[in-house]
Amino acid sequence: MKLFHFITSEDEEGNRLDKLLADLMPDQSRSYLQKLLKDGKITVNGKPEKASYRVREGDALSVTVPDEVIPDIEPQNIPLDILYEDDDVLVVNKPKGMVVHPAPGHPDGTLV
Repeated sequence: MKLFHFITSEDEEGNRLDKLLADLMPDQSRSYLQKLLKDGKITVNGKPEKASYRVREGDALSVTVPDEVIPDIEPQNIPLDILYEDDDVLVVNKPKGMVVHPAPGHPDGTLV
């Protein structure tokens, strides 16, 4: 987990919180920052705020970025209809109903 702190300046006053954070943290996408806001991982002066909050000079912003979780995906022997394959490209005729990647409720049997 990484913790970031910012104090807003006079020039930043009036900016939307999500937009300002996207400018301050260019390595994070605005949509990811909005998710952190919804999850309460970003606070202004110690309390959670909405993405639309307009910052004021001197606001103390705290951002908690959770550690990246690397999924544990095991290969499975699933018959696939491979239409084309070379060193750089793979074209698969994915069957209707096959989930592309693991998700809640679909831990295996996916294309990935």
